[in-house]
Amino acid sequence: MKRIVIAAALVAMGAAAYAAPPAGGPPPMPPYMMRPVAPEGDRLKPGRDGKTVFEAQCGYCHLVGGMGTNLLTKQQMMAGNPPEKGVLANRDDLTRDYVKAVVRMGKGAMPQQTKVDLTDAELDAVAAYLGKAG
Repeated sequence: MKRIVIAAALVAMGAAAYAAPPAGGPPPMPPYMMRPVAPEGDRLKPGRDGKTVFEAQCGYCHLVGGMGTNLLTKQQMMAGNPPEKGVLANRDDLTRDYVKAVVRMGKGAMPQQTKVDLTDAELDAVAAYLGKAG
């Protein structure tokens, strides 16, 4: 019974911390939530900036602090690699074809991304940005 009371008190304190914003406004957004605005223009047109498209379309999960980055960091560390390899932009072992396949088919916790989510032109740009291994 004592454990239940302590657990309930901890949950209540945590909820109170989130319920009351600090003086002057709401708390700042986590860095993975602060992504750039998607580039303007025709999404079907080739030649888009891969870094900007990646940050705008994939950033919720794959920028620092995102769920995808956290999962990939764990996987990389289990494989004996440094944690920096969990950030996709830091990888040098990804090929363009691999990036395209994972985006379109999904992998693990990552769902498939349709051509509405990321057009072929945008995917080409992202694959060129991340696919440093060729």
